[in-house]
Order: sequence, then C-alpha cells, then structure tokens
Amino acid sequence: MAIGKLFIGRSVRELRLSRKLNQSQFAERLGISTSYLNQIESNNRPVSATVLLALVDKFQLQVSEISGGEGDRLLSAFSEALTDPLFEGISPSVQDLKLVAQNAPSVAHALILAHQAYRRSTERLAGIDEELARGMSEATPYEEVRDYFHFVDNYIHDLDLAAERLASEMGLPEESLVALKRKLERHGVGVRFRADEGALRSFDAGASILYLNTYSPAQTQQFQMAVQLAQFEAGEAIAAIITAAGFRTPEASEICKIGLQNYFAGALLMPYGQFLEAAAQLRHDVELLALRFNCSIEQVCHRLSTLQRPGKKGVPMFFARIDRAGNITKRHSATRLQFARFGAACPVWNVHQAFEAQGRIIRQMAETPDGGQYLSLALQVAKRSGGFRGHEITYALAFGCERSNAEAFVYADDLLESAVVKYDPIGVSCRICERVRCPNRAWPPIKGRIGVDHHQRMIVPYEIR
Repeated sequence: MAIGKLFIGRSVRELRLSRKLNQSQFAERLGISTSYLNQIESNNRPVSATVLLALVDKFQLQVSEISGGEGDRLLSAFSEALTDPLFEGISPSVQDLKLVAQNAPSVAHALILAHQAYRRSTERLAGIDEELARGMSEATPYEEVRDYFHFVDNYIHDLDLAAERLASEMGLPEESLVALKRKLERHGVGVRFRADEGALRSFDAGASILYLNTYSPAQTQQFQMAVQLAQFEAGEAIAAIITAAGFRTPEASEICKIGLQNYFAGALLMPYGQFLEAAAQLRHDVELLALRFNCSIEQVCHRLSTLQRPGKKGVPMFFARIDRAGNITKRHSATRLQFARFGAACPVWNVHQAFEAQGRIIRQMAETPDGGQYLSLALQVAKRSGGFRGHEITYALAFGCERSNAEAFVYADDLLESAVVKYDPIGVSCRICERVRCPNRAWPPIKGRIGVDHHQRMIVPYEIR
C-alpha cells in the first residue's frame, strides 16, 4: 500500500516546545530553514523523509506514535458527524478535515459532542420522549465513558505502570489465584466461595470478606479478585484520573471507576512487559496467550488492544465485542479502521459469521472504501451462569490489524501465501458507506440520491446516485 503524505505539525510543535526551543533553534538542529519548519508546524507542508529521520535521530521522536492513533480516531468520528443531513451542502475535503483534526482537535471534539446532542434530541423528539424537557440532550454517562477510553487510546499510563510494579512484587502471573488471595489477606480481607447464580463478586466491608461465585470459571474468579485489589492498591490513582477527566455527571464518574478498576485488573494479571513479549513470541495466538496467563480469550483480546505504551507499543490492533443483535458493547481501534458510533456494523464483516461457528476462529482479509486493508479475526464466546437452567450470554469477539502488520499474527500465514490476496469489501456502516453497489446494503447512505427503476428489480431495490 502506498503511504500518504505525513502531516504532523502539531506533534512537531509540541516536541519543540517541550525542549524549550524557538523555531530558529529547532530548525537549525534539523538542518532546515525556519520558514520550512513554520510550514511543517502549520501543516501547510508534509514532513519529508529527511526531516523525519532527523527528528528520530536528534530528538528520539517515535514514528509509530505519530502516524495514527488519536488522529485517525478523531478524524473518523469527525467525518461521520459531517455526513448528517444537517450538514447537507457542506462537503469539506479530506485534507480540510485532517487540518482541523490535527491543528484544532478541541474544535473537532466540540463539533462531535454538539452533533451527538443534536442526534439524541432529534431521536427523542421523534419518539415524543417526555424526558427531552429535562435536558436529556447530553451524552449518556455510558457514552461519555466509552468516548473517554476511546480518545485516550485505551491506555492509562500511570495505572498500567502501577499494575506492572505490583505484579512484579507479587510474582504474577505465576499461581495467580494463590498470589491474589495472599495479597488480599494482607489487606485484612478473607476470600470465601459460595454458590450464587447472580453475583460474580460480593464484598462484605463490615466483615472484610470477599465472596466469589463458586460456579464462575477460575479466570473470572481471579479477575474479580484483581478488581477488588485494585480498590485497595490503586484507589487514589483512579480517583485522580477521574477528577482529571472532568466527567459531567457523578454517574459517569462511577461508571469510569468500574472501567479503570477492570483496566488495573487486566494489567495486573497480564503485566505489560511480559505480555508484550509473549504476544510477539506466540505471534498473537490468543488461545495460547490465554493458557499462558490463565485468562479468558476476551481478557486477552482486550489486553492486546491496550498495548499503547509510548516507546514500547505493540502491534496496533482493533478490538470489538458484539452481541447477537449487532450492538457493539466494547470497541477500540488503534488502526485506521474505526467502528460506527451509530447504527449496526457492516453485514459483510466476518464478526457476524462467528455466531455460526462456535469455538472456531473465523478469518477474513477485508478492505474498506478508503483502501485500507485488514486481517480480521472473529470468534464466538459464551458465558453461562448456573446449571442446566442457568442463563447464557453469547457474543462475538472481533480483533485484528492492518495488512502491513498481518505477518505478526499466526492466523495470517496461509492467507498471505497466494500471489493475489482476496479482500472482502467491508464498510463502517450502511448509513455512511460509499459502496453504491453492495448487495448487502441494509439501507441507503445518508448522503446519496436514490433512484428507482420500475422496469428492473435488483437485489437492492434502488440505485444510489
């Protein structure tokens, strides 16, 4: 794939300011003119290979940290918002959108928030939702927390480091259940098991006893112990992170606290350095990683999506969890592939096939309308509670990477052997997909005229012009 021009003016400017250099001094160190540096920082000119090498050599700039990540996620969300009919007649170029996302990200975030409020207001008004009058046009607490993790790249640096230090102290991941129980006992907490078809974890603060569900798998039991330990070991750090995030409501803060405790638990059971090394050694075989760290496959996939430590990043991945109704209940992408914020996922995406192949990993080479090519992997997982009459929750996990990193995955070997790799054409969602002749289209795109030929009936009963 051809690599596009690299506009990293904001990153270069932040690097210069962090070194307390003016443009003249910084340009001299790079061996370029001050006017050229000014044009780079203003994103009026892309960075040449020579300048990029100079940045890496003289200032240890991490190329992997400026070529995607936050910019791609923000650009995707920004572009999707502008597809709304509200903005009909306004068609900024991709370059214009990039300039806003790169040079004025706060403006892009503000427009996204405004668009979200507009959508919620419109939908509730259409449904004659009486709660509209009580100011329910703001983001729900859950959506606010979801976006928080999305835009911090699903990586919480201070929390991750703290979890890794504690894991080293406890000797994890070896004998995780025993080590976690011993650590909780040092906090004066006893661990007991009891039959419960509902609660996974129940802490009696008065008696200082943590009750775990006897019916839960060992991986779930140890994760819940790690979550409880997060409350003792990382409570202050989590509170500081939540305060800095500035959530609008107490509900959002409480939901984020759950997310951060879960994050700490995952980082404790799968310490960053060990997990990163194992992922590379095992070539991202999620089943082997689950066995090595005694974790569930979902926990492993989620942890793989958090390997974004500056200077020590893993392979940029996407990860999502989808239920049978098509709802995306977890999502993150460190790649150019971004998930729809509204509507269902593309029906051509292999994640839907996972429900038909229990216990088997479905593989797909996929291509998005913008030319992005990806290795996409999906499998169905199920969680049961209780016995024969217990409740079962079934969903699909999807994870993968860009084609350029596919060789790092054991699943891609035979897929890449042929001279011509077949890519399935997928999109983000039908409402914004540019593919006009897709036979799997569920509804027309928001932007696009519909034509109907009454003398001819195709699979899709209309044309998109």
